[in-house]
Amino acid sequence: MSASDPLLGLLNRRDLFCRSGLGLGALGLIDMLRADGRLVAAAAEETSPLQPPSRARPLAARPPHFPGKAKRVIHFFLNGGPSHVDTFDPKPALARHAGQPLPETLTTERKTGAAFPSPFRFQRYGESGLEISEIFSRTAEHADDIAVIRSMYAEVPNHEPSLMLMNCGDSAQPRPSVGAWVTYGMGTENQNLPGFIAMCPGGLPIKDSENWQAAFLPGAYQGTYLDTQHQSLGRLIENIEHPQISTRDQRRQLDLLAKWNQRHRQQHHDERLEARIHSYELAFRMQQDAREAFDISGETVATQDLYGRGVHGRQTLIARRLLERGVRYVQLWHGAGQPWDNHEQIESNHRRLAGELDPAIGGLLTDLKQRGMLEDTLVLWGGEFGRTPTVELGGDGKAKLGRDHNHYGFSVWMAGGGVKGGTVYGATDDFGFRAVENPVSVHDLHATMLHLLGFDHERLTYRYAGRDFRLTDVHGRVISELIA
Repeated sequence: MSASDPLLGLLNRRDLFCRSGLGLGALGLIDMLRADGRLVAAAAEETSPLQPPSRARPLAARPPHFPGKAKRVIHFFLNGGPSHVDTFDPKPALARHAGQPLPETLTTERKTGAAFPSPFRFQRYGESGLEISEIFSRTAEHADDIAVIRSMYAEVPNHEPSLMLMNCGDSAQPRPSVGAWVTYGMGTENQNLPGFIAMCPGGLPIKDSENWQAAFLPGAYQGTYLDTQHQSLGRLIENIEHPQISTRDQRRQLDLLAKWNQRHRQQHHDERLEARIHSYELAFRMQQDAREAFDISGETVATQDLYGRGVHGRQTLIARRLLERGVRYVQLWHGAGQPWDNHEQIESNHRRLAGELDPAIGGLLTDLKQRGMLEDTLVLWGGEFGRTPTVELGGDGKAKLGRDHNHYGFSVWMAGGGVKGGTVYGATDDFGFRAVENPVSVHDLHATMLHLLGFDHERLTYRYAGRDFRLTDVHGRVISELIA
């Protein structure tokens, strides 16, 4: 390179040593590849099953490892930990031992006392006879489409690590969320909307944003968060409209910016820059498509009534419209301001919370079936853990009529997307303390979800910091009994 070479001024010392070092390693690698080309090709075919995402179009739709039954996911996340013994895991033994000490108790965060039977009535629904609590009676109308896992377990009884475990597959370190992994693997079918959207009315603490993060995956797979307490598009999606310049001028600005970024990219590849460029372009394209997708005024009165007129009904109806338009993963948070973390007065609190959510879930399942979408839409319901079958005690030793955290055993359910409906998998003990029959880890749940989407969870990997990471880490098994 001569002193007059224009590229010389663009290389700093760090870039020079970095490129030189990589170049020397590449010389040796070339001979190794030539010596055993067939072996390398075979290994690449086995361990690189996905078409690599394009830098220009990181969210372009891509086929999974094999034809999956589900094409999209909607996840109802009940923040705080709903009680399994009050929703989808009836325990008659608690009524027989009401007010009595139980023969076995497990250590939880707070002091608990005697057996505390559910204040809610359970009933059998559908041809399957699935037992579901009265507070989810609208959901129960679809019992034959639902598969309840009654033997889930988590690692610790604390909210933050259990939230991360359920949403990101790791309770200790930041990892990409499930939605980020799914959009990394499959892309999305609409380039004018985000591939992964998280919605919650009223907002969540900033620390909870880690539950829809991309972490070390490219930033294009980060979840887009929306506060759905707002109805006007300008409040729902911040900066959806530019206050000063026209759409045409915005396009010209972005085109000029793209040219400058392309020059910079030729010399300095930075994934953070790639993510920022993508976010600018997506924000511009969203100005038209988002306006239509989030406007439910075109839905019939009957459809809006089906979901319910409250904020959660509107949020769930928007979610269906997004899935219909090619968004790959939608997560609906419930219980932000007043979570399912009911340490006291569980009867009134769980009844109120379920009353907000149950009509929306029932409406969604009905609507998806009518539109022929349930068969390829995976619906997931659950929280980060369950609650104790014993009553929580206050500092004065008196019952608070609520339940403490319980990570030893709890319930989630799935529907649609190739799930074997009308089934129950696993069980907790007679009182609901711990998973004792076919225990299911969060990694098992994630492996099963990925399988329904067409992925081998052991092959959906991303190389970072010298190793191949995956959603299920080094764990996880597909629960074949849950697959139709």
